[in-house]
Amino acid sequence: MTEPAPAPAPRRRTGKAWTRRRGPVTHLVRLVVVTYLFFLVAWPVYLVGQNTFRKGFDDLRAILTDPDIVHALHLSVEIAIISVVINTVFSVLVSILLVRYRFPGKRLLNALLDMPLSVSPVVVGLSLVLVYGGRNGWFGPTLESWGLQIIFAEAGMVMATVFVALPLVIREVVPVLQEIGDEQEQAARSLGANALQTFVRITLPSIKWGIIYGVVLSLARSLGEFGAVKIVSGNVLGLTRTAPLVVEEKYLNFDKGGAYATAFLLALVAVASIIVVSVLRPKEER
Repeated sequence: MTEPAPAPAPRRRTGKAWTRRRGPVTHLVRLVVVTYLFFLVAWPVYLVGQNTFRKGFDDLRAILTDPDIVHALHLSVEIAIISVVINTVFSVLVSILLVRYRFPGKRLLNALLDMPLSVSPVVVGLSLVLVYGGRNGWFGPTLESWGLQIIFAEAGMVMATVFVALPLVIREVVPVLQEIGDEQEQAARSLGANALQTFVRITLPSIKWGIIYGVVLSLARSLGEFGAVKIVSGNVLGLTRTAPLVVEEKYLNFDKGGAYATAFLLALVAVASIIVVSVLRPKEER
């Protein structure tokens, strides 16, 4: 005679969803996750801030009064903003294409969009040099004859940054589009709305928080990009040196205070953006 199957774990209802009761295993898993994130993320970021203010505001004041570092900070912000705008527009169009349409090569395109997450940024920078470099690049001589310089210029730095942050907005918007479906869009088209009106009034409001989260992640990634930008920029002081390159230069020259202060400013922008979005979204939904 077979034994009866064990009864399922008791559940309790919270709102409209059924959830399992929290037991010792749940608290243990939560403790492990919190500990892991603390030692991997929170503590290192805290130590950067601690070392930044070890001498009060002297290190911050020093980097903010250095013209070369100020230029590097401005250049980093400028490249990040341009890259985020390009990535956002392209990503929304690609997301709609992937979710709403069927076409040959769709799976291949979807796989290629994840390539920036798997390829080393240094490889990306070197590839851009081989394609758009001066004398030996495929298109370099032609572009230079037209008066366009890509490598060792801001254009190449923007291209490298766009590439490494390419999938971040797409991977936030695609699940939202799949979740909302296309019933409302079809209804709008049946009532006479054109493609632009349908996008502005129906699609965009539905995916706006996916876009915002993707933009925040893309901004943080763009501000901190190091490997690809270092290859294509040439790291010229006062011209193509960005803030992450300043961190390396300060640290290698034993100016750890300046390195920590610059890194703190970069981390501050990224963390502040994530916190602001996380705080505002529940209010907007309510």
